Amino acid sequence: MTDGIDPTVPPSGTGCVECDAAGGWWVHLRRCAQCGHVGCCDSSPSQHATAHFRESGHPVMASFEPGEDWFWDFEREVGLLGPALTPPTSHPEDQPAPGPQGRVPADWQDHVH
Repeated sequence: MTDGIDPTVPPSGTGCVECDAAGGWWVHLRRCAQCGHVGCCDSSPSQHATAHFRESGHPVMASFEPGEDWFWDFEREVGLLGPALTPPTSHPEDQPAPGPQGRVPADWQDHVH
C-alpha cells in the first residue's frame, strides 16, 4: 500500500456520507484513497472530504467524478498519480453534479465556496 492509499478498499457509497445522512447536497464528490469514505468537495456547502482528512488524518483523496482519475495529497497540497482503485471509481453517470437529484436548491450557485 502506498502511504495513504489502499486500492483494495471500495467506496462507502455513491454520494457524500454526511450529506446523505443530513439530506444535504454537493457540487462534486471525493473519495478517501485510504478508507473509501465519500465526501463532498471544497466547493460544496459542507466540505466533508476536507473535514474527513482533518478528523481521520487520511492524507490522500481521489476524485469520485466520472471520467476523472486524479488524486490530491492534503498534507503536501499537491496532485499526484495513484493506482487504480477498487470499483466503482465514480458516482453513477446518471447522477447529476451538483447532486443528488431532487436535493439541489435552485439557487445552488449562491451557496458554493
